[in-house]
Formats: sequence, structure tokens, C-alpha cells
Amino acid sequence: MAVTTLDPHSALVLIDLQKGITAMPSAHPMQEVVDRSARLATAFRLRRLPVVLVNVKGGAPGRTEVSLGGGADRPADWAELRPELDVQGTDILITKQQWGAFYGTALDLELRRRGVTQIVLGGVATSFGVESTARAAYDRGYHVTVVSDAVTGPDAGTHRHSLEDVFPLLGETGTTEEVLALLGP
Repeated sequence: MAVTTLDPHSALVLIDLQKGITAMPSAHPMQEVVDRSARLATAFRLRRLPVVLVNVKGGAPGRTEVSLGGGADRPADWAELRPELDVQGTDILITKQQWGAFYGTALDLELRRRGVTQIVLGGVATSFGVESTARAAYDRGYHVTVVSDAVTGPDAGTHRHSLEDVFPLLGETGTTEEVLALLGP
């Protein structure tokens, strides 16, 4: 089902579109995800709607059976946001230490201060950072929209599971073109 509406107080939240993460293998062409995200950011800014750019540094300290790699051997620019996003002074910049963008950050406070009632999500990885943020937004009472062609993950199976099985329970999904159409001229 396509996205049906955007609240007048919506915010775009883009997850982990940073140099190190976007250099990793993905199920769909990463450059297309970055380009669509940049188009969305431009459109939200033109309408004076908040744009939130999230990056990740470090990682949560818990033990895991599988390491996502990284650490001290990461390049110096690993956490830098992709230049295509054209970071503006009005953007909200959030740095997180774990998958989701709400826990341990000021994201909820920043959104509530601006009266945001809906978040429109894009970025990587679909089944990690994007899904964790969507779940937390839903738990906090935000309307959630995931831009289906502005997200990707490391493999097609988990990406598809999030899009088809998880996100419809948390909100709506729609393409970049559908979201841009709802934003209007």
C-alpha cells in the first residue's frame, strides 16, 4: 500500500548515510539510495520541514555472536555524512552509538520542540538502523513513513522482510516519487 498522507509537521530522518556505511556492500545500488535521499532532503528544506541527518560512531558495548566490524581501523572520514546530502545549518545532526536513532540521543526532544508528528525515514541499513528507528518512533507515538526506494541493507532477504512484514505494522511505506507528490509543488 502506498503512503496516504504527510502530516503538516513531518520531518525527514535519514539514517547512516555516511561514507563508511555507504561503502559497504548492499542489496540495492547505494548511489541511488543516496541520490533519492538527497532529493527528499532538498524538498523538505524547501518546505521548511525539518531534516534530520543521523550518523553512527562507535557501537553499543554488548557482546554479540557476529561482529559488524570496524573500530580503530576505520578511516578518519568513516562517520562523515555523504556530500550529496548537502548539510545545511538548519538540519538537525544526530550522532548515535547504536542501531536506533532515538536511544541515547536528543532526537525525540528535537522533534517534539518542533511539533513534529510524523517522521519520514530513509537510509541504511533497512533491517538495522532504519527498522530500529521506525520501531522507536512508533513506540513514541509518531506517524511513521518509510521511503521504500530510499532504503537498502546488506542483503535482499532482510531488506524485503522489513519492507513487507515489519514496516506495514509500524506505519506506511511509499516511494520517493509518492512522498514528493504528497509534499506538493
